[in-house]
Amino acid sequence: MNPEVLLSRIRVVLCRPSHPGNIGAAARAMKTMGLSRLYLVEPKQFPDPEADTRATGAIDVLAAAQVVPTLKDALAGTSFAVALSARQRDIGPLLGAPRETVARLIGEAGEGEVALVFGNETMGLSNEEILHCQAAVTIPTNPQFSSLNLGSAVQVLCYECRMAAFAERPPIASPLTTPFTSPPATNDEVEGFYAHLEQVMTDTGFFNPAQPGRLLPKLRRLFGRARLERDEINILRGILASTQEKTSHGRKA
Repeated sequence: MNPEVLLSRIRVVLCRPSHPGNIGAAARAMKTMGLSRLYLVEPKQFPDPEADTRATGAIDVLAAAQVVPTLKDALAGTSFAVALSARQRDIGPLLGAPRETVARLIGEAGEGEVALVFGNETMGLSNEEILHCQAAVTIPTNPQFSSLNLGSAVQVLCYECRMAAFAERPPIASPLTTPFTSPPATNDEVEGFYAHLEQVMTDTGFFNPAQPGRLLPKLRRLFGRARLERDEINILRGILASTQEKTSHGRKA
């Protein structure tokens, strides 16, 4: 199925978010990964100017957000929901790793509507809310500092959704600037550079053809690793030509 269609079937549900800035950050995180369906369960403040500010270019995601009174309402019409939790609960689904759990979510999205469910910034999801979900996931943070901002958590899981939907190969935006590259140098061009370099090194006394040692092979190895481009060959030969010109003038003086 078309990856964009799969992503369009994913709802991001924020339960009882207390900071409007986090709602905006979540919207921005969603849009950067191609998700657009935001559901808010009993937000403390929304709409709010701080949410708009934090959303940056994702105001359209906020404008289309659905505000509902309960998680049950947010999940109406979905067939599969994944809850984010920092710990395993006595009841409820077992915690899974993001990559494997999101792969399952994307698989379910092929059949219908699905959801990622996030809890309150302070308390997370309640046990009752967890039980509304068919799977749970935890983000493996640093055990010594496990605090993760709501917007960041949304970003991590939305990224995993995008990677899974596109089978690990999502499209990359075209660069706005001209690529800073030129065609690879041909063998003839590279050999011409080596001959030019050897001549200049000989003329300046840096290289003694009678006692060559391993200088030339080492230089070939050096430039071989660089995989020279045509423009780079032209630059290097321009430097060599300038050196020859200066040397010639010095001799005439």
